[in-house]
Amino acid sequence: MPVLLVLLGGGPGGERRVQAAARAAPIYWGAYAAGGQYGRTDAPWDIGSLRLFEANAGKRVSLVEWGQAWYECSSTCGLRPFRAELMERVRRHGAIPVLSWGSKHEGTGAIDPDFRLSAIVAGRYDRFLRAWARGARRWGHPFFLRFDWEMNTNGVPYSEHSNGNRSGDFVRMWRHVHRLFTQVRARNVTCVWCPNVDYRDAVRPLERLYPGDRYVDWTCLDGYNWGTNPSSPRGWMSFASVFRPTYELITRRIAPAKPMMLGETAASEYGGSKPAWIEDALTRQLPARYRKVRAIVWFNKNADDMDWIIESSPASRAAFAAGIRSGHYASNRFGRLATSPIRPPASRRRPRGSASGL
Repeated sequence: MPVLLVLLGGGPGGERRVQAAARAAPIYWGAYAAGGQYGRTDAPWDIGSLRLFEANAGKRVSLVEWGQAWYECSSTCGLRPFRAELMERVRRHGAIPVLSWGSKHEGTGAIDPDFRLSAIVAGRYDRFLRAWARGARRWGHPFFLRFDWEMNTNGVPYSEHSNGNRSGDFVRMWRHVHRLFTQVRARNVTCVWCPNVDYRDAVRPLERLYPGDRYVDWTCLDGYNWGTNPSSPRGWMSFASVFRPTYELITRRIAPAKPMMLGETAASEYGGSKPAWIEDALTRQLPARYRKVRAIVWFNKNADDMDWIIESSPASRAAFAAGIRSGHYASNRFGRLATSPIRPPASRRRPRGSASGL
């Protein structure tokens, strides 16, 4: 770990100081583990995809993320209930579920009139929401609920720039849903508020989209280095260029008392060195300069014809495995986690606690 030795003190005992720092402030880590690159379906439907990702990363995950819209179609179409069997697969794997849960139809864009924020606040979906929360309570184990993520962008129906929504609607909607969960005592839910990193056309100010400390357990950011990939060339950006401005806004002004998750991140091979970007993120930036970040999820799916996966090149896979090998990143040991809201990971081997929270 030569770079960390420079940051935290080289010379005799330097490596011991690095290891002590890692034990003092470990980070949950995991992936949205898609299966397409392996000829399989995505985790947690197919745990084999997760195992292949872990084999390439050289370490077992502590988080598994996947998405669910309120309204989906599979064998039938309808409002999708709580899926305890998917949660249980992740828990049995020793990881913590991270569910990205969207108030929309599956696959919808910015226009989705059935799910205007005002309709949710008016109670149109209260029966569904109470039933979903009761399902979460019956399952009973801690999980992260990354609810209506990237709400500050323009491409989702719960944005205040889209779908006939108005200023203030997002916070009113979030608080309404939170109150319903509280009423049915779904205390095992850890609420994650997750905007996208700020960009030119984002909804501003970001502060007006924050529901308040009473209604949020963790903050979060999504951010990517798109590079010059022909599918969406936006220019090469360092990890700090992607995250630092919005990270400082949230951790200094909006929610300084809350731990933060990076809910989605990845980099392209085009326009710079992806292996160097990964090394910088995992060994320099996160351990020393982003102390509020206590969880990170790599988006291991080539969505939008991009090259996000760690297997995009042998060098990128090797850089990811080398970085995540550090003791700073929590290993796969959370199958018996019982603390809600979920706390940042501690150095002890088996976290214990009694349920309390949402």
